[in-house]
Amino acid sequence: MTLNELRYIVAVARERHFGRAAEACFISQPTLSVAVKKLEDELGISLFERRKGEVSITPIGEQVVSQAQRVLEEAGNIRRIARQGQDQLDGPLRLGAIYTIGPYLLPQLIPELAQRAPKMPLMIKESYTSDLAEKLRRGELDVIILSLPFDEPGILTLPLYREPFVLLLPSSHPLTQQEEVEVTELGHEDVLLLGAGHCFRDQVLEACPDCMPRRSIDGGPVQSLEGGSLETIRYMVASGLGVTILPCSAAGAERFSQRLLKIRRFKGKSPSRVVALAWRKSFPRPDAVTALRDAVLGCEMSCIEPIR
Repeated sequence: MTLNELRYIVAVARERHFGRAAEACFISQPTLSVAVKKLEDELGISLFERRKGEVSITPIGEQVVSQAQRVLEEAGNIRRIARQGQDQLDGPLRLGAIYTIGPYLLPQLIPELAQRAPKMPLMIKESYTSDLAEKLRRGELDVIILSLPFDEPGILTLPLYREPFVLLLPSSHPLTQQEEVEVTELGHEDVLLLGAGHCFRDQVLEACPDCMPRRSIDGGPVQSLEGGSLETIRYMVASGLGVTILPCSAAGAERFSQRLLKIRRFKGKSPSRVVALAWRKSFPRPDAVTALRDAVLGCEMSCIEPIR
């Protein structure tokens, strides 16, 4: 049993295809197939069910692949420890961030972190929470920035700050006449939302159940008022299509003329989210996590409430 053989079975399990797994490992398909069969023979079990054009993993194979991933991660840790010596802030940090945090935090975080850890550049991946969580489990990312709740086996989380939500309106909207707005007042508004798969969409609907797109008499949606990103939604609000709820760091009405957009806070306890770091318990660079946390809290984001 070799580390290469473990890499191959992890790749096959991920790709569900021997050809694509071979490409990912930069070897030929026959070489990969022979190595996987050799490991199966050595273990005396079948890791995969092979059908024409399709590969599925056996129940015992799932357990073996899971252990193989942990072994590969620990082997990678040995290399990183040897390379970095005693300095955990020496070497790239593979950072993931969800779409509704990355564009608004990273422009301030990167220069702040560069001052605190100049030998630790960031390799950045933006995606959905589910995708980042999977890459974190596989060891493809070191740390991710996301919003809570987030509960995964073997993963640690550290809350960073609480971020209130605000209402973004076309400047001609009647609600701009109020200093603060009740969430319940949005029940009859055209509220623009992110599409399915974004955790922020779910958080908005939890805070404002009446913001769910209305349906016609036959049960179908009247109109799909959704955007693929917060920036797209901002443009639609500026054009007068509707209103939206945004995390305060993403509101940015100053990006447009004040004649186009207005921001209003909510009355009472404003809906909010908690932004946090998440990393594997086995990650061997805790000082890097601490440096990242300190850099985030060192960013000048006036609308958020740091959690120290």
